[in-house]
Amino acid sequence: MEQRSSPERGRRVKPLAHEVREIHPLQRLLLLDVLRDTQTRPLLLWAGTMLLIGMFVYHWLEGWSFIDALYFCVITLATIGYGDLTPTTPEAKLFTIFYVINGIGILVGLFDRIRQVRSREIQRVKPEGSNGEPPPSESV
Repeated sequence: MEQRSSPERGRRVKPLAHEVREIHPLQRLLLLDVLRDTQTRPLLLWAGTMLLIGMFVYHWLEGWSFIDALYFCVITLATIGYGDLTPTTPEAKLFTIFYVINGIGILVGLFDRIRQVRSREIQRVKPEGSNGEPPPSESV
């Protein structure tokens, strides 16, 4: 792709279409950039396993459908807690305490890893020599 000169600063800039292709917004939305990172995969696997364990335990202890149990797990670990589904048995309440303490820790670790992957990608996409500040203006 050809580069154009920015009229206000007199420097070369990449065309917008080129930068959009480099960032891949759809891939970021679907977390494909995170899935490619080998250090993130164990956290993703562990988070998915926690959701599945919670789904099966709540299905078994509370008699909820699999969809309701998965919904409860996601809402609980995201700390949203609408309150439309609540554990009623003492066993389910005890499991919820264990589940929330461990699950939130795992999700915080996963979100931090996603942040690390995304910031590394942003650093890679930035033009060389760019420190986030505009270049000094040239006086004639």
